[in-house]
Amino acid sequence: MKNTILILLVSLIALTACSKENNDTDNGLKRVVFDPGQLKFISNSLNPKKETMSALYGNEKALESLSKENQTPEAGTIMKLVTWKYHENPQYIGGTITGELLSIETVQSDNAGNISYDVKSDLAKTTSPNKEERIQYFMSYRPVSRP
Repeated sequence: MKNTILILLVSLIALTACSKENNDTDNGLKRVVFDPGQLKFISNSLNPKKETMSALYGNEKALESLSKENQTPEAGTIMKLVTWKYHENPQYIGGTITGELLSIETVQSDNAGNISYDVKSDLAKTTSPNKEERIQYFMSYRPVSRP
């Protein structure tokens, strides 16, 4: 009986003494997940020079506007362009994954047809993007075709 208790005690000490190494390679960065809410995915883009990837989300009116190749958003359109810094995926060679959230740009058109543009990012504090150019950039996206 003493041998059994001794073996259990030594086993318990050996198991609890093992420490788990923390191999975090995120360098203190936190990944932020964007929640599009009621908006649906429309399209995406990749900029290898800036190492960024973007996803365009919008409502049904946005999808209709982009499908018709309009130059201006239809009344009631809501679009959000979310841009992340991308990094190599450590689990797959040649793959990329989203990293830090860089910006969320919003284009909205009210029922009167007035178009508003808003950007939320640290970059917008130092530079102000040209509203008309950014709206035209939004309108240049084409919805991805799904089978």
